[in-house]
Amino acid sequence: MLRRRTLVPLAVLVLVLAGAGCTVAGWPPQPPDPTSSAKATGVPMPASRSGRLPEQDRPGDRDWGALRVGAPHDVEGFADHDSVLAGEPVRLYVSTVAGRFRVRAYRMGWYRGARARLVWQSAWQPGRLQRAALVSGARHTAWAPWQVSLVAPTAGWPPGMYLLRIDTDRGVLRRFVPLTVRDPSMRGKVVLVSADTTWQAYNDWGGYSLYRGLDGTKQSRSRAVSFDRPYAYGAGAGDFIGSELPLLALAEQLGLPLGYATDVDLHRQPELLDAAVAVISLGHDEYWSPAMRAAVTAARDHGTNVAFLGANAVFRKIRFASSPLGPDRMEIDYKDASDPIGRTDPAQVTTQWREPPSNDPESSLTGTYYRCNPVRADMVVADPSNWLLAGLGLRAGDRLPNVVGSEYDRVHLMTPTPRPIHIVFHSPLRCSGLSDASDAAYYTVHSGAAGFNAGTSDWVTQLDSPDLEVRRVVTTVTTRLLEAFAAGPAGRSHPATDNADRYAHAPDSW
Repeated sequence: MLRRRTLVPLAVLVLVLAGAGCTVAGWPPQPPDPTSSAKATGVPMPASRSGRLPEQDRPGDRDWGALRVGAPHDVEGFADHDSVLAGEPVRLYVSTVAGRFRVRAYRMGWYRGARARLVWQSAWQPGRLQRAALVSGARHTAWAPWQVSLVAPTAGWPPGMYLLRIDTDRGVLRRFVPLTVRDPSMRGKVVLVSADTTWQAYNDWGGYSLYRGLDGTKQSRSRAVSFDRPYAYGAGAGDFIGSELPLLALAEQLGLPLGYATDVDLHRQPELLDAAVAVISLGHDEYWSPAMRAAVTAARDHGTNVAFLGANAVFRKIRFASSPLGPDRMEIDYKDASDPIGRTDPAQVTTQWREPPSNDPESSLTGTYYRCNPVRADMVVADPSNWLLAGLGLRAGDRLPNVVGSEYDRVHLMTPTPRPIHIVFHSPLRCSGLSDASDAAYYTVHSGAAGFNAGTSDWVTQLDSPDLEVRRVVTTVTTRLLEAFAAGPAGRSHPATDNADRYAHAPDSW
């Protein structure tokens, strides 16, 4: 759904300031680096038993977010892959008004307080301003008809989520290109999935997104968007910095066995989740193909835990096509029955998942049902005895200020819902003038797997909340969830106790 945020997260605010021409130095704010004294004295950091530094014990880099994005097309770029195995080359396409540029690859995560490590950098390259966007066909697909600028080798890059920062010779005029380096196997791992299909849906580079066209209307919107173009928001990083990085940093800080993937990976490699212990959907993860949904559902039904740390997940049904740069780089979504594929393959029609011809609401997988936006409301404790909240000193009715929004989900027993399901937070609110509620819920299934849905699109951003009580509760709940999920099918050690009938009364909007 179209987001209209009423409370701007810190990361987004900083990027807005950067877009206004303000230099953002030393951002994001982070705790003191415990490795700083070792760097100053030359004392080596402790090595692992193999003699190599554990990745998270390596010195981090705190200036990765120092940037001024400048005017919209002063510097920008994209890659010909959203993810690769280490060692696979990545072609980068860069356009800039600057005379020279170079690319620095930062592995994002947790480095003793820092959230990035510089892994690679290119030599200086000649800069040039590449061609303007082209818009192709009746589907209004905007793409960048650019020439390759350089190739990043990725050899020796540890698996993880990366931001490739384009630096220019014009001071701190910089932007990002996101990239995931994945493992060949996810066996025994907690798989963190970037929602790149949703980033692309909202990306209006070239004047077109899946929401609006060049004239700002819904009627002229794209019906197919291309990955062959930069992201026009998030300083080129899409939603990664605000909606995904805080969770990534926490998961790495916990020392969990992690795997890294994108939504497109789940589509083209459904076997990727075979033997994974958990799959975690980060932030706002709205756009799912049938293959993506089938892969995660099958994994859950074979014992893989699933978590949706946002709201509005698995709402839009999409399909993929090839672009000039490769397979699965065109994301198609008509949002209604005008999709012409209905004449030959009705199962692929890109209406919403809950609408005909699919008639398959997201709730069968997510446990909750998307409701409304925009909203801002307190998150309210429903059951403080639940294992996710036990011992935190909370009482039923306690409030976490402004945690719900700008989109939210609710348990809706009139739709397919896994049972037993336990509502942990039940937060009354009003949206579009109607009374409703947001639910954060935990469920278990016969395979032993567990599912969790935060019920609010801002859950991950609250890991960095300036409200210390909100941060304490959200961080503790998330930590318990991740650690239990990493240990195997969580439903065996933490079976859900169904309490949905107590809270799932139909609001006046149903």
